[in-house]
Amino acid sequence: MLPQDWFIPPGVKLAFSRRQGGVSQAPFDSLNLGDHVGDDPDHVRQNRLLAAQALGMSGKPAWLQQVHGIELVNLDLDTNRIADGSFSRSGEHTCVVMTADCLPVLICDRAATQVAAVHAGWRGLCNGIVEAAIAEFDAPADELLVYLGPCIGPKAFEVGAEVRAQFIAQHAETDAFFTPKDDKFLADLQGIARYRAERLGIASVYQLTHCTYSMSADYFSYRREAKTGRMASFIWLEK
Repeated sequence: MLPQDWFIPPGVKLAFSRRQGGVSQAPFDSLNLGDHVGDDPDHVRQNRLLAAQALGMSGKPAWLQQVHGIELVNLDLDTNRIADGSFSRSGEHTCVVMTADCLPVLICDRAATQVAAVHAGWRGLCNGIVEAAIAEFDAPADELLVYLGPCIGPKAFEVGAEVRAQFIAQHAETDAFFTPKDDKFLADLQGIARYRAERLGIASVYQLTHCTYSMSADYFSYRREAKTGRMASFIWLEK
């Protein structure tokens, strides 16, 4: 269920999965959508079919082989699926990324002519994958909408000083998104992503402030469980 105050343009559909409602067994119970985590491949195929049917997708989900980079693929032209983001101007494809603590970022324009999905771990976020996705849109920044999905929250995501330093080296203002904790820092992935989108001129940034680490009944978390499943975030244009 998406927040009621989110504006989603007519013609655009988006969704964030949770861990319930599938067929996978522990520790992947139950709606694991990742085919790279050691789960039974038949269960993953069934789960992906269940998700597609439940959401009524008009286009086929384009599952990626994610590598914590910043490459995006144009689903309307490219067959390559080794990437951490995708975009499409066609209702033939559904952009999808998998996460289990990393930040899913979904983007569209108000005219509903293009959509994109991004997998933003801290490395990808720091190296500019959100900016790379925004750059693929023909519409001006003030016509774009960004949706930040569930990820490990700012009270749970511990990082070392070297991670903080990499972000601050690019934008000193992002120091506000790091809170000292002993010899480490707590980092706010959604806060950083919002900042980096807004500095490009995007005013419409929506956040689903669910922490995957703390909400164990609803979400998989790699940091909490290590061997676990994956959620997926979807965005597509209606045909």
